Amino acid sequence: MARTVHEILTDAQRIGALGLRPISEVIEHAGAFAFALPDSCRNVIDLGSGAGVPGLVVAEMRPELHITLVDRRAKRTDALERAVASLGWGHRVRVVCADVAALTREDEWRGTFDVVMSRGFGPHETTLKYSAALARPGGTVLLSEPPAGSKNRWDAAVVAAAGLEGPELVLHLARFTKKTER
Repeated sequence: MARTVHEILTDAQRIGALGLRPISEVIEHAGAFAFALPDSCRNVIDLGSGAGVPGLVVAEMRPELHITLVDRRAKRTDALERAVASLGWGHRVRVVCADVAALTREDEWRGTFDVVMSRGFGPHETTLKYSAALARPGGTVLLSEPPAGSKNRWDAAVVAAAGLEGPELVLHLARFTKKTER
């Protein structure tokens, strides 16, 4: 019997892989990623996927996409692989257990994704650097913003050093564009 993303995230919360926020709110928050993705994108990577947020929610809302879920913890990627199989999405959702820093040094990964997204991957400078390395020229980097009223964390020099332009705020997300090479 096929499972739902809601059920999968509820199970993840029950075992402590996801915070205590109500699952309907988690899905609504992650749904903003699906809304903020460019219509033209087809190849998306979710860094630090953990329990599958936002990746699984985006995969449900945007079935035309090919999504790669990356986490360095085998326990999490094992659960994600089971979730993807139970949803019947193996043909369009890939799960990878790897350190993102290592992926950025491999030609197979570097500069290949239309969109790189992350909800809470790590320090913002590191997230920008790795996201930019994985995005194709002209691609999009889409990151969660801190709660409303927080100080702007996107230092213009750090953004420029990563080869990005922006951010443009879309709901509670920061959307950057990777500069095209000249």
